[in-house]
Amino acid sequence: MFPKANDSWTIFEAAHLLNRAGFGGDPEQIKRIHQLGRSAAVEWLLDPEENIEAFPLPPWCAPDAVAERMKEQAAAISAVRMNSGDQSAEKVDMKLRDTRREFQKESREQGIEARAWWFRRMLLTKAPLREKMTLFWHDHFPSSDQKVKEPALLMRQNQLFREHALGNFKALTHAVTDDPAMMLYLDAQNSKKDQPNENYARELMELFTLGVGHYTEDDVHDAARAFTGRRLNRETGEVVQLRRQWDAGRKTLFGKSGKYDASQVVDLIFQQGQTARFMVNKLWEYFAYDNPSTDLTDWLAHQFRDSDYEIKPLLRQMFLSEEFYGEASMRTQIKCPVQFLVQLMKQLEIHRPPAGVPLDGQRELGQILFTPPNVAGWDWGKAWINTNTLLARYNLAGVLTKSTQQNKRMTRDWPGPDFKEIAPMNTRKDPQALVDSLVFRFFQGTVPDKARISFIEYATSKAEGKFTDTEIGELCHLMLSTPYYQLT
Repeated sequence: MFPKANDSWTIFEAAHLLNRAGFGGDPEQIKRIHQLGRSAAVEWLLDPEENIEAFPLPPWCAPDAVAERMKEQAAAISAVRMNSGDQSAEKVDMKLRDTRREFQKESREQGIEARAWWFRRMLLTKAPLREKMTLFWHDHFPSSDQKVKEPALLMRQNQLFREHALGNFKALTHAVTDDPAMMLYLDAQNSKKDQPNENYARELMELFTLGVGHYTEDDVHDAARAFTGRRLNRETGEVVQLRRQWDAGRKTLFGKSGKYDASQVVDLIFQQGQTARFMVNKLWEYFAYDNPSTDLTDWLAHQFRDSDYEIKPLLRQMFLSEEFYGEASMRTQIKCPVQFLVQLMKQLEIHRPPAGVPLDGQRELGQILFTPPNVAGWDWGKAWINTNTLLARYNLAGVLTKSTQQNKRMTRDWPGPDFKEIAPMNTRKDPQALVDSLVFRFFQGTVPDKARISFIEYATSKAEGKFTDTEIGELCHLMLSTPYYQLT
């Protein structure tokens, strides 16, 4: 058993928990979670009081609205074909493209609204771990709007991830198997008895549950047979099973034979010990650090499997362990773009950011919500940082902290952070105290002496004159434009 951490903890450990199990916070939020004590703070994260319906979905996400839109699209396309008359095939194709283009325009607008909705929820939620896990599941079971082309289905999938965020991994995998967005993304609706599509069966084993080397090609082939005959009903937006298109023959997976259906295949996968090890390793790397020891993985996997794949007790063990707060974990993780943007706004106490910044920031930094690059999700860690994205991070920090004419054009009438709250007037008379308060706000730990001295020198030069909000913004930008700020 890996040692459990003492309930007495430092404020830096409290900040570490809030950063990793959520999206960070301002100094007052960190102090409040520190005062709870380690155990109570973990329970606050695991059992949030905020209702899952606290942020209502846009009206176009309702099942009736989805069904109506699908019917309208099918009817519009049908009308073009029925009224083609003596028109040339080329002209009919042009009208079909125009019709589809109108629906695609509406989908793009809904996609933008969906990204804004989720970002706002991550920024304002009182259930940060639930949203952090929703982001994890979105990367673990990825579906992209570029392929699905139905934002409402992706939003319903997003809500599915939220509902199961801290629940049961096996139950979530069953639900994802019948999720409309996932079916569209991996072409599962085209799988027939005489032509089984292997996409979902392969990714289910390789990327979602077992990992490479823990299944055979025969396992994939027979699992794909079990997944045949499932269709997305375009009129209702629901998944149905067409019995005539389902392969009812005997299948062999992991050495066992039977007339398995889709649900039974998922159950067989969860009987493999590797499933627990695979998921424990991925969750540890998401919340703590890369390449955990075999002993740590095996011990946590044993607990995970004994709980029948319940997520909440696993996370409790992780967040209460000494190892989670060790040197290998604290301030060693490169912030993903969404973490960077949300945490930055929390630290600057920005509750209503300028509309374009979250969306433009996701695009410039390389992590657009609802648009993972492929079925493997995003590459993490060092992959987030290159010359272009690092410069973009510095520029975005400048947009939110400085009042240049260019920034004013980007943020329009947005007033900017309340620097009198971030750096009260009385603190501006003591450059060292001011810098130390901002270092805690942005880094929750120490920075190298050379960096701290440069911050103090800048603050001292301004303290001798008039230390306005503009100079505070410039000092903040100086801190945020350092390699240390990219870590959490």
